[in-house]
Amino acid sequence: MEDVLEVYHLPYDPNYPVVCMDESSKQLIGEVRQPIPGKPGQVERIDDEYVRHGVAHIFMEVEPLAGRRHVAITQQRTRKEWAEQIKDMLDIRYPAAVKVRLVMDNLNTHQVASLYETFVPEEARRLAERLEIHYTPKHGSWLNMAEIELSALKGQCLNHRIPDRAIMQSEATQ
Repeated sequence: MEDVLEVYHLPYDPNYPVVCMDESSKQLIGEVRQPIPGKPGQVERIDDEYVRHGVAHIFMEVEPLAGRRHVAITQQRTRKEWAEQIKDMLDIRYPAAVKVRLVMDNLNTHQVASLYETFVPEEARRLAERLEIHYTPKHGSWLNMAEIELSALKGQCLNHRIPDRAIMQSEATQ
């Protein structure tokens, strides 16, 4: 726990940004019947019956000191998806950073080995050398600021029936 708290106390440095990452999943649910819109004195009516369209996975990155947030919606949550999120983070969102100080939980996919399983060794090493990983302790994922953002996102933006990943991505990034 002290390691993560020390990272959070570091001053802002764009060459070494502190980025928190977390992920979650949400069922994709469609309507069987179109809801009846509300009108004065009457709430919207939604049928209990629905169609399940699988699950979408939400990857959340938060850079608290810069006020930045990135959300990606994927079909799966495997080592490959995590590795691809890391590559995009380093090459697209933080190309000028010397190293990204990454705070995340110790999920089985959140390992440098995932980079080597996904990319050729030279590419995996290039990416790994730009990461400084700080794991939240077991049962201490509440220390991860991305988990707080993810909870707010799911409670405020994604708290209704969403039928597909494209709509979920659109609503999560508005």
